[in-house]
Amino acid sequence: MQPDGTVGIVDFGSYLPENVVGPEFFRDPDAPVDPLAEIPLFKVPATRHHVARDERAADMIAKAARPVFERLGVDPAGRVDVLLTNVLLPDEAFMGVGAQAAHRLGISPEWIVDLHNAGCGSFMYMMALAQKIMAGGGARTALVANVQNTAGQVFAQSEVRRQPHAAVPGDGCGVAYLEAGGGSPILGVRTLNVPEHSFDLGLRTPDGRKYWEPGGGQMDIAFDPARQTEILERGNRLVPELVGKLCADLGVATDAVDVLVTNQPNRIFLKNWRGALGISEERHLDTFDRYGNLYGAAVPITLDRAAREGRLRDGDLVVMSGFAHAGDFASAAAVRWRGGAGDADGAGRAGGASSSAGSPADSPDSPGAA
Repeated sequence: MQPDGTVGIVDFGSYLPENVVGPEFFRDPDAPVDPLAEIPLFKVPATRHHVARDERAADMIAKAARPVFERLGVDPAGRVDVLLTNVLLPDEAFMGVGAQAAHRLGISPEWIVDLHNAGCGSFMYMMALAQKIMAGGGARTALVANVQNTAGQVFAQSEVRRQPHAAVPGDGCGVAYLEAGGGSPILGVRTLNVPEHSFDLGLRTPDGRKYWEPGGGQMDIAFDPARQTEILERGNRLVPELVGKLCADLGVATDAVDVLVTNQPNRIFLKNWRGALGISEERHLDTFDRYGNLYGAAVPITLDRAAREGRLRDGDLVVMSGFAHAGDFASAAAVRWRGGAGDADGAGRAGGASSSAGSPADSPDSPGAA
């Protein structure tokens, strides 16, 4: 147990849809040959997962979370006081997915919050919100869930998938189970809102209609073309900036970070971020080539896989960070990994007890890269 007042991550969980898609799905036979396509830094991911048409975000959350409770050996009913979700493409226009996810899991949290901002920085942001809610003492446990589900629904459309950016995203769900006084303690969270950049990314339609209006052509997600250079600069700057400030809060140098996990828009950002922070490639974990750009779900999914593979060691300083959309938000969080984390057999659970391995099986101008 950690000292009273702290909140820790007990375990991670993840889910990836069954449909695995290769680069050939996106190739346009009429497009000119891209000279950058085979350069390692620009090469698209080897594989990514796409949601099925009838696959709902609530079901993805339940499939990611159930193995967590199975490893803990508990029924989730009565074990989740707070449920926080971030879903990139909500299934319903007027309501979030939290209540449906709770129903799928058989839980009735006192707090259900569907967060629709913070994008690729939302996992760390939801950790901070969970801390705030739990600080009052009325809640002791929280389930935090990120769903990326645009790859198989938006970027797989017949016309959109011909665009270079469509081959980069992949779908998946990552969750974390938090507990007051237990698990791997959250040492600190840093967030930054930059509202003036919130108009630089959005849904685009060929005829300019609003997304709910009838019309011709397929909806896509795109950056403001006049601000591409600015957006790239923001992306390169924000993650190292937030990680640096967080490390300063903790009184450690950035090279003291044992494990760094960020959002994963493309290989160029990953390379530039670790270069700016002085962190080796071995310590900057990612799942980009296996799963593509998972947006906000990248951090919990990557950490779940790292825990199952024994890549997190007891005592590691684990730092997570991401920037959202076109740079309107960024966040960073630090955790001191505790207990059983070095056991590749599945004892990666942060709370210290052993567990079974039950977890289911890079273009700089990519729209929605954050």
